[in-house]
Amino acid sequence: ADGNPRARIMIVGEAPGPEEDRSGLPFVGPSGKLLDAMLSWVGLDRTSVYISNVLFWRPPGNRTPTASEAALCLPFVERHIALVAPDYLLLVGGSSAKTLLALSDGVLRLRGRWFSYQSADLPRPIPTLVTLHPAYLLRQPAQKRLAWRDLLAFRQAIETGADPTVGG
Repeated sequence: ADGNPRARIMIVGEAPGPEEDRSGLPFVGPSGKLLDAMLSWVGLDRTSVYISNVLFWRPPGNRTPTASEAALCLPFVERHIALVAPDYLLLVGGSSAKTLLALSDGVLRLRGRWFSYQSADLPRPIPTLVTLHPAYLLRQPAQKRLAWRDLLAFRQAIETGADPTVGG
């Protein structure tokens, strides 16, 4: 993990890449530089968020984590979230969204949507937004407009203290 463990916002990614594997910190390579830029778009930085992954090791060949790998780490990720107890979760990428929300839809169907993350170890559900992973955005730069929309919605929620999962 990296960032401020007392932050109101926790970001959960997929798995370490090569640079992350070497450093032991999430989002430090090219994806990390883009994540830092994305956070700055909405007035955030690593001192105002806490960052982790659903998988704690780099999958062979830097492939997408398998469902069994994610399931193996899930109890630890759930406990990690409970210990941090953020006010908001931002899930970046399909693997983190599918794992933590127990959904099967792809990230392009999930992104931009608010969900309630719930766990037995939490006193209340956490408003959770899904967005695109920075590594995907590096490969598909035209999709940055979608991530921009997601981050604007995220900023609006944290600035107003709203729970976008309640009401309509």
